[in-house]
Amino acid sequence: MERSIVHMDLDTFFVSCVRLQNSDLEGIPLIVGGGDRGVVASCSYEARRFGVHSAMPIKMALRLCPEARIVKGDMELFSRYSHTVSQIIEEKAPVMEKASIDEFYLDITGMDRFHGSYKWTHELSSLVTRETGLPISFALSVNKTVSKIGTGEGKPKGNLEIPQAMVQPFLNPLSIRKIPMVGNATFTLLSRIGIRSIGTLAEMPAKVLQEMIGLNGLELWKKANGIDNTPVEPYRERKSLSTEDTFHQDTTDMVFLRAILSGMVEKLAYQLRSEGWLTSNVTVKIRYSNFDTETRQVTLAYTSADHTLTRAVLEAFEKLYQRRMSLRLVGVRFGRLVRGSYQINLFEDTQEMMSLYQAMDKIKNRFGANAVMRCSGAFVKPKMN
Repeated sequence: MERSIVHMDLDTFFVSCVRLQNSDLEGIPLIVGGGDRGVVASCSYEARRFGVHSAMPIKMALRLCPEARIVKGDMELFSRYSHTVSQIIEEKAPVMEKASIDEFYLDITGMDRFHGSYKWTHELSSLVTRETGLPISFALSVNKTVSKIGTGEGKPKGNLEIPQAMVQPFLNPLSIRKIPMVGNATFTLLSRIGIRSIGTLAEMPAKVLQEMIGLNGLELWKKANGIDNTPVEPYRERKSLSTEDTFHQDTTDMVFLRAILSGMVEKLAYQLRSEGWLTSNVTVKIRYSNFDTETRQVTLAYTSADHTLTRAVLEAFEKLYQRRMSLRLVGVRFGRLVRGSYQINLFEDTQEMMSLYQAMDKIKNRFGANAVMRCSGAFVKPKMN
C-alpha cells in the first residue's frame, strides 16, 4: 500500500503567537529574538522581504530592515500554544510525531478508504487554525522527506498533495538546499562539480556520491530520488532529564562537589540541545552519609545553555547543603521540558555565545560528549576526610 504521510508546519510560529497576544503587531515587520547582541529567532514575512531570516544577528537584521519591531521571545507562551496544537492533532490523527515545537508528521496511510486523505488533512489544518488562531501549512505525500519539502514550497498557508507519480517531477527542479540533510558544506561541495538541482543529484551514481560525502552519501541519493522509508514515530513527550552520582567514599570536599555538579550540568545540557529541548526547572539532590535525602528546585527562563544552568545548579546546591555532613550522592534533574529546534536560548544569549556553543557541540557530535569540556566540570579527585 502506498503510504500517506503528512507534514504540518505552523507558519512563522513565534511571530504568530506574539501577534495573537497583541493585534497591533499585525502587518508590520516583526522580529522575535533577544537584545541588540542577540539573534533572530523568528521573523514575519514582512521582515523577510528585506532579507531578514532566522539565526541572523539582530544588528544585521535592523540594518536590512530599520523599521522592524523587535519583541522578546516568551518560550512559556510558545510551549503552551504548541501543546494545544499537539493535543488537537493527536486526538484526530492515527499516528502523530512531534518533530519540533512547531512541526508534526502524521501517518494516515489507509485513511483514503474512508475519507479523502487530502480533504481530511485540510479539515484538520482548518480546525487547528479555528481553535488556536495559528496559521498552519501542510503537504501530503508518500514519505517524510517529500512532505517536508512540499510544506516549505507551499508556504505561506499553502497545502500541497504530491502523489507518487508526481514526486520526481516535483523534486527535480528544486535546489539541493531543499533537502533537509543538506547543509552549507555539502551544498558548497556539490556546487563545485555543478550539482545544484535535486534532479541532477538524483541522476548521479549513488556509489560516487558515497565516495564524495561518506556514509551520508547513499542517504542523500535516496532522498533526491524521493526514497525515504523512515517511519512516523508515535509522539511521546519527555518529562525530564536527570543524572546522579554515588561516591565511593563520602565527602565534604566542596571543590570536588562543585566540579561533579558542573560536569553533570554540561552533559545534560548537551543532551538537551542534541534532542531539541529547553528546560525551565532545575532540581538538585543530595544524600548525606546517614542516608537523609534533600532536594531543592529552581525555576528559570527556558534555556539549554551550560553557563545559565550551571549557575542555577551551583546556587541551589549552596543553599541546600547546609549541614556540612559528608555526602554520599549528588544529582541534577532538568524538568518542565519544552520542544525547541534551537541550540541555545535565542532570546537571551549573544551571537558570540551561540557560536561558542555551536562549535563545542559540533566537536562533541563528531568526537563524543567528553571531547571538549569546561574546566569547572573536569574530573577532580576528592580530598580524603
